[in-house]
Amino acid sequence: MLSPHALFPAGLRRAVLCAMVSGLGFMSALPTASAAERLVSLDVPYVPTPPEVVDRMLKVAKVGPEDFVIDLGSGDGRIAIAAVARHGAKGAMGVDLDPERIAEARANAKQAGVSDKVEFRNQDLFDTDFSQATVLTMYLLPNVNITLRPKILELKPGTRVVSHAFDMNEWESDHFERVDNRSVYLWIVPARAEGSWKVEGPDGAMQLELKQAFQKLSGEARDADGKSLPVAGSLNGTAIRLVVGEGDAARTYTGDVQGTVMLLAAAGSSNHDLKGTKQ
Repeated sequence: MLSPHALFPAGLRRAVLCAMVSGLGFMSALPTASAAERLVSLDVPYVPTPPEVVDRMLKVAKVGPEDFVIDLGSGDGRIAIAAVARHGAKGAMGVDLDPERIAEARANAKQAGVSDKVEFRNQDLFDTDFSQATVLTMYLLPNVNITLRPKILELKPGTRVVSHAFDMNEWESDHFERVDNRSVYLWIVPARAEGSWKVEGPDGAMQLELKQAFQKLSGEARDADGKSLPVAGSLNGTAIRLVVGEGDAARTYTGDVQGTVMLLAAAGSSNHDLKGTKQ
């Protein structure tokens, strides 16, 4: 096999090495089109996530018995193993391009007594199906986060995504904190609410035209009298919050989006007495 040094221009090699040495030993691929461009030198020092950051990432994601955790760029396996061994996840999978790291991770899982619940795959994360994850963890280069973002947004609404060190640009995190001077970001994959909705309830029908930018919503509502009102809102997984109108006349609704159905309750009510259907 050709050396990575034969495939990368000197400037690109230096850029990759600098980024990796600064704290990204997990990286297993670059987000470019060809296999050659996605090859990363495996002699770059591996810099693992500190145990206290691992623990906090999993706590922020509220990992529990119903969760299946997938760690992209899993290194020695510490995140996937901790998810099962210390946070009670029902299973976990780690993905890494370096066969030595995979061998080390499998040995660590065996030593921790969780080999039956934790799998490690020696493969390119760009070729990995991680749709079964309820929690996705990663410690990757910033441009890799962005390249993976469309695929992440296709995950089931409510899937929790935790990143060590790097964000996803204009997709703002739902939670951010610092742990021993390191950044931890959490996103909740939002439901898809953009489009036209007909909402019916005790006060008649209301037409919603919603625009969506990740977890943020905006748009217009037309009430039963044909009056046009501004709409602002947000999503947290499938949970939705809408403010229709402005000032003292504004009405707030909360509820849930399940595919083409939206159930809403007016502020102060526990009854979801409004039902929206996507048109």
